[in-house]
Amino acid sequence: MKFILGTKEKMTQVFDKEGIAYPVTVITAGPVVVTQIKNEDKDKYSAVQVAFGEKNKKNINKPLKGHFKDLGDFRYLKEFRLKKNSLEYKVGDKIDLSIFEIGDKVAVSSISKGKGFQGVVKRHGFAGGRRSHGQKHSEREPGSIGSAGVQRVFKGVRMAGRMGSDRVTIKNLKIVQIDKGSNQLLVKGAIAGRKGTLVEIRG
Repeated sequence: MKFILGTKEKMTQVFDKEGIAYPVTVITAGPVVVTQIKNEDKDKYSAVQVAFGEKNKKNINKPLKGHFKDLGDFRYLKEFRLKKNSLEYKVGDKIDLSIFEIGDKVAVSSISKGKGFQGVVKRHGFAGGRRSHGQKHSEREPGSIGSAGVQRVFKGVRMAGRMGSDRVTIKNLKIVQIDKGSNQLLVKGAIAGRKGTLVEIRG
């Protein structure tokens, strides 16, 4: 299994040899450092824990300092589950973009932009009420939310509420370009999140 962490930078477009333009997302990915190996015997599951990014040492708490030891001062810590008896890493190993190749299909997970508390028109695409005579303040109202027989609102009814800040995974994204010098990965299509969002890439 291939995996790496990165941060979303921007969107742009690139051209192939035939002159066809592809929309791509630029991701600064890796290198990541293996900080812990989890196995079936001790932890009841197999996983590799990796660290990414830099953080001021004075802002790292003592438990994490002890956990990182002399590996570095990292900003992010994530785990990737692996199949049983498929561990091929050890603590201190570095993983960079050399594990990926152009044309690989990857799944990308990130946190989408937070939009706060929103109404039903923005959150669910409701059309709102009619703009006819007698409809004074119903342009963006949700309309009826209950039923005639049962005097309550059913679970799952689409209503106003918090929008965004969700973990979004997009599968089968194609790697278009790899720049190992600047640790940049160009993936076809859009991924969720703002600039600087932590991105998990799994191949």
